[in-house]
Amino acid sequence: MEPRAARITDVARLAGVSTATVSRALSKPETVAESTRNAVLAAAEKTGYRVNLSARNLRRQRTGAIVVLVPNLGNPFFSEILAGIEAALSEADINMLVVDTRQAHSKPQLILEYLHASRADGIIALDGSLPDEILAVAGADTGAPPIVFACEWTPNGAFASVRANNVRGGELAIAHLADLGHRRIGMITGPGTNVLTEARSRGALSALETLGLALDPAHLFPGDFSLNAGAGAARAWLGLDRRPTAVFCQSDQMAFGFISELSRHGVSVPADVSVVGFDDIAIARRFIPALTTLRQPRERIGMTAARLLMEHVRTNTTPAIETTILEVELIRRDSTRAPGG
Repeated sequence: MEPRAARITDVARLAGVSTATVSRALSKPETVAESTRNAVLAAAEKTGYRVNLSARNLRRQRTGAIVVLVPNLGNPFFSEILAGIEAALSEADINMLVVDTRQAHSKPQLILEYLHASRADGIIALDGSLPDEILAVAGADTGAPPIVFACEWTPNGAFASVRANNVRGGELAIAHLADLGHRRIGMITGPGTNVLTEARSRGALSALETLGLALDPAHLFPGDFSLNAGAGAARAWLGLDRRPTAVFCQSDQMAFGFISELSRHGVSVPADVSVVGFDDIAIARRFIPALTTLRQPRERIGMTAARLLMEHVRTNTTPAIETTILEVELIRRDSTRAPGG
């Protein structure tokens, strides 16, 4: 049996650095310290690891399939994005393989398989929190298929991405509530390390500052974009002596959880508190009350990302590190009104 070829993880382990650092040291040596670069080169030499610089131009025969990495297939938010991707791929007679990445952190090899094996011509990632081990392989000259991020993106901005204007969405949510007369405005955020949380929070806080309003720390409720997080925030809201009269929820799912839990305790939306969501998933217009929310052009995001990726698959090139930002729209429905109105 022939010995296994050295991998980037072997080099990282021997050099005592991350796989992302190995990738940078080998492909962009000017971006790392000389001592780190020397350690990586020594480890690469010792393990026999070789970067295949021509791998992208000598790619195997195409598979006719694109892999889409989704952080949670059970979340209805992703349905329209996937529909947009499918529509664009079907025009080119390319198949779509959807992979749930919830186990990527504990079992990165499940995703790495699609980057190493002859499984796909390209990757569309809807998950901006993929482990460094995966990102290093995707970003290195290893013959991995080209990758484009959709909706979410990596914090370091190292890959091409297509997404909504999340900062502007945060601004519009606060501006709408302030225009109605609300001055005590709360917010339910997404996960603390998520790029969407940072962008939407930045927009909301900027709008509050522009309006001369302050966000009471007691009115900031941490969440994770889920129904349960919204329900938990509602219980926290109920426990306050001085409650916000309006709450911006950074996802529709959290807004639904928030409103439902308040209803169980006899609190009416919007009579007692106004609520704004983010995403405009299908149920938002059918919910009671119909949800005021920020609409992301999710189908366009999917189609744009797929077409960008297919162009690079066709030309055997790596997508440039560029960002395509599509505008959001405030959809006013029944869950917001003037305080006490």
